[in-house]
Amino acid sequence: MASPDSPTGSAAQALARRFAFVVEQAGERLDLLVARHGDLSRTQAATLIATDHVVVNGRHEKASYRGEVGDRVEVTVPPPPGRDIVPEQIPLDIVFEDDHLLVVDKPAGMVVHPAPGNWTGTLVNALMGRGEPLAEGGGEDRAGLVHRLDKDTSGLLVVAKTDASHRVLSSALAARRVTRRYVAVCWGHLHADTLTVDQPLARDPRDRTRMAIVQGGKAARTDFVRLARFDSVDLLRAHLHSGRTHQIRVHLASVGHPVIGDDTYGGGGGRKLAALPPRRHFLHAAWLRFVHPVSGEVVDLRSPLPPDLRQSLAVLSGMPELASTHDPLDVFGFYQLQDGQTG
Repeated sequence: MASPDSPTGSAAQALARRFAFVVEQAGERLDLLVARHGDLSRTQAATLIATDHVVVNGRHEKASYRGEVGDRVEVTVPPPPGRDIVPEQIPLDIVFEDDHLLVVDKPAGMVVHPAPGNWTGTLVNALMGRGEPLAEGGGEDRAGLVHRLDKDTSGLLVVAKTDASHRVLSSALAARRVTRRYVAVCWGHLHADTLTVDQPLARDPRDRTRMAIVQGGKAARTDFVRLARFDSVDLLRAHLHSGRTHQIRVHLASVGHPVIGDDTYGGGGGRKLAALPPRRHFLHAAWLRFVHPVSGEVVDLRSPLPPDLRQSLAVLSGMPELASTHDPLDVFGFYQLQDGQTG
């Protein structure tokens, strides 16, 4: 039995990530089920099963176990052994803060939480470096995070300071009561001014670093509204109904219009034409609305386009004045919704 001081002891277990799910379709292997529901590789899932970190209906099963409808699967992902999350003094743009939560305007290029290859310099390191209390429910490596943004996506992100706020905000997010709208520029032109992509997402079976549309994956829906059409690109507002990894990027790529600058999903060509810096794609979490978990008041926050995306939009639109406009999104009606419109 592990001692409390060992990596698998009580201290480490307190920092572990836990999730559970119910099997909805019979016949899939346990390691594949765990990998899909936990955004893990199949090897990681198999290791968790072999080390008794996966329980099916209260029992330990092998990786080859075939799930049955109604099976309840509980998974504990222990923290990496010997890795302490180090607080760092990294400046952050805090756009809202009180005793219960804060909202960060994350810059492109910043990883959200520590992981192999990125143990320092992350948003979590920076949050811990502020010395303020953070919710512990998500584990030390998540440090109050309610949701995430991709490394090269900029914009608004919610962090809970208390476990109570984290529970309420996470429940609101799962129930689609947190409104997140992104601005994106895609290559080519949509066939209509509005588009809904409702396709399930999971790890790409051929490349675990990518996501893909996979039948049996997690449900994912994105509504797109075209705000402007330029020579070679469309300016879009994207409304997330779910928050899967790389969701907007995969959904746009699936209809043949990848986000410009997105090297992973086919939009990386023409970077010079788009005036984008290296490793930057045109995707920004610009508008965030939610009900405050304690006061009950509506929190409505907006993040103007950062300078690199303003410059890109100025070039792509042929409107050089946009590079010096405080928030070009106002020019294109990004924050204006028609009656009944959700996109």
